[in-house]
Amino acid sequence: MTTLVDDAVAYLRPRIGGDIDLAVVLGTGLGGFAEAVPDPVEVPYADIPGFPQGNVTGHAHRVVAGVLEGRRILVLQGRSHYYETGDAAIMRTPIETLKRLGVSTLLLTNAAGSLKRDIQPGQLCLISDHINLSGTNPLIGDRGDGRFVPMNDAYSPRLRQRMKRAAMSAGVRVHEGVYCWMSGPSFETPAEIKMIRNLGADLVGMSTVPETILARRFGMDVIAVSIVTNFGAGLETAAAPSHEETKQVASTGGIALRRLLNAFLKGLDDVT
Repeated sequence: MTTLVDDAVAYLRPRIGGDIDLAVVLGTGLGGFAEAVPDPVEVPYADIPGFPQGNVTGHAHRVVAGVLEGRRILVLQGRSHYYETGDAAIMRTPIETLKRLGVSTLLLTNAAGSLKRDIQPGQLCLISDHINLSGTNPLIGDRGDGRFVPMNDAYSPRLRQRMKRAAMSAGVRVHEGVYCWMSGPSFETPAEIKMIRNLGADLVGMSTVPETILARRFGMDVIAVSIVTNFGAGLETAAAPSHEETKQVASTGGIALRRLLNAFLKGLDDVT
């Protein structure tokens, strides 16, 4: 009996061509990277068995395949979130499909709030680790011993070093910090932001962590980059956050992100 993943793989494989060097998931307002892929193959999520269509503005919800900087890439232009359905594993079929298509490296992007005054809106931050405060996990209900996924080095140190070198070559400033996943969709209260900061987080957001857990479950290497769109509630000079602000600042910061990712693609063959 075939599964949704079987059907998704069968649908996508003849359309996207050969092996994929890198898969990228784009967060809110970051669709410009996919639009820069020359002569792309574009497939709406609605046409792919098992792919969630989502209902959040700022996400195009399509797969874009092509060649950029001499690398074959597969871009998921938009994601679905836990807060849309109450299902932490909403992105399981897309992530498992990537693995079945031969993807070994997954690059996740998101829009995030900053908990540190020196990490400013519009800047980029490489995720070094995460804290899961959502109260759930995408592997709940999974079967077999494979669900007991070790999360040491969930964000590959090797790939983070490559990304730092790419940032230097592209002239892009990149911070590094710990990302905290909150369920959303409401933004955090000032008291919650204070708690998260005390726990050691530098960023806060409503995505990425479940995809990282799923990707590690399927044996993929993960790297993740946030575009900072606002300061957390209650921080000095922080205004009340909004989704419109998130989309606007993410779109502007996406220019630096595209430069960074282009440089990262060029350096994929680095030995270390």
